[in-house]
Amino acid sequence: MVRKKVPEWLNSTMWSTPPSQPSSFNDDSTLLRHSPATKMSSMKKQEAESISVTPPPSTASSVQSPSPRPRNNGSSISGEYGNSSVAPSSAEDFSRQAHLSAELSKKVINMKELRSLASQSLPDSPGIRSTVWKLLLGYLPPERSLWSSELKQKRSQYKHYKDELLTSPSEITWRLVRSKGFDNYELKSGSRCMLSRSRITDEDHPLSLGKASVWNTYFQDIETIEQIDKDVKRTHPDIPFFSAESSFARSNQESMKNILLVFAKLNQGIRYVQGMNEILAPIFYVFRNDPDEDSSSHAEADAFFCFVELLSGFRDFYCQQLDNSVVGIRSAITRLSQLVRNHDEELWRHLEITTKVNPQFYAFRWITLLLTQEFSFFDCLHIWDALLSDPEGPLESLLGICCAMLVLVRRRLIAGDFTSNMKLLQHYPTTNISHLLYVANKLRSKMLV
Repeated sequence: MVRKKVPEWLNSTMWSTPPSQPSSFNDDSTLLRHSPATKMSSMKKQEAESISVTPPPSTASSVQSPSPRPRNNGSSISGEYGNSSVAPSSAEDFSRQAHLSAELSKKVINMKELRSLASQSLPDSPGIRSTVWKLLLGYLPPERSLWSSELKQKRSQYKHYKDELLTSPSEITWRLVRSKGFDNYELKSGSRCMLSRSRITDEDHPLSLGKASVWNTYFQDIETIEQIDKDVKRTHPDIPFFSAESSFARSNQESMKNILLVFAKLNQGIRYVQGMNEILAPIFYVFRNDPDEDSSSHAEADAFFCFVELLSGFRDFYCQQLDNSVVGIRSAITRLSQLVRNHDEELWRHLEITTKVNPQFYAFRWITLLLTQEFSFFDCLHIWDALLSDPEGPLESLLGICCAMLVLVRRRLIAGDFTSNMKLLQHYPTTNISHLLYVANKLRSKMLV
């Protein structure tokens, strides 16, 4: 068998000499510095507390999402595109930002042009990424005139989901009692919140094992609720937005828990899989940090639908029964392996034949968590710009970027053994994200030739 030679372009010095970029591009503090959470920490305590939300009790009214007071009536989602509080870091960024602002201001958004702009990575200016992601994920239609009605309908639908799925069993029981004609039933002060035995049905009883019992369903959900709570609390502990001991961070955690639990209840075939919190985090962060107060206040509802849309392209990866199918996670890993072999057979052979590094050992996490654990949180936002803008779906870009990750460290991999290569791939080194995306595009274009 004749081995493929290493393509000449792979030996180019451009791989070892990353293109110059603004110093702020990979600065993890860039977005954090301008986020509501960071700004709040510098305010007086009483100002910060003015938008604080205490975790709600388990009642029907408690499931409403915390939200600041809206500034308008919901007719705008993106604020004023051209009046960003963050100055562009370069002339190129300024030009791209102006181009995006012009495109987003059109009556009908040119999605092909928007995808092209987003694929180059979006500027960190507040509001732009929030609106663009909603468009790329299909949450907003290209026609601006439809935005207000679409948002109103979707946000109302999410409220209905929460009222239906997150209401406590005790409140549901009282609703059933009232619906059965006991609206005027008076309780003595000494027996308040207690129903007479004749008024408690099998479905209402906390010890009922019936399928129709709300209490039985509630106790079955306890394990899921506890896992979600645990995962959300340990999401990005280094970022105050998610984990600071502030009412703002706690309200963000509460919103993420609501989203994940509603998703689990609506998707019984998958329910909640550990790690989904990591995929939700970038979406909720971007939407909650939208400078438009109406958009920010509805971040929970907006993030829910966009999370569902994003996960729809990967949902089979979270179903263990489909692992070995053509739509399962192993099929995606095999595709990545084949990509590497097509681009650089020497590297593929050294990894999988010589050093026995099974791609599943590292690629499983890369793919199922959409690279959120391999790079800093703020670098991932730029990677996701490229993923979400791919007209063929995020999986295609994801596999291309994973292949590029291997190419960029090929010299170290070729020189390494099983142990050193596993350590390198499970703890991927700090990388120039702009360069990584460039290499991924280069590899993809080579496949199309």
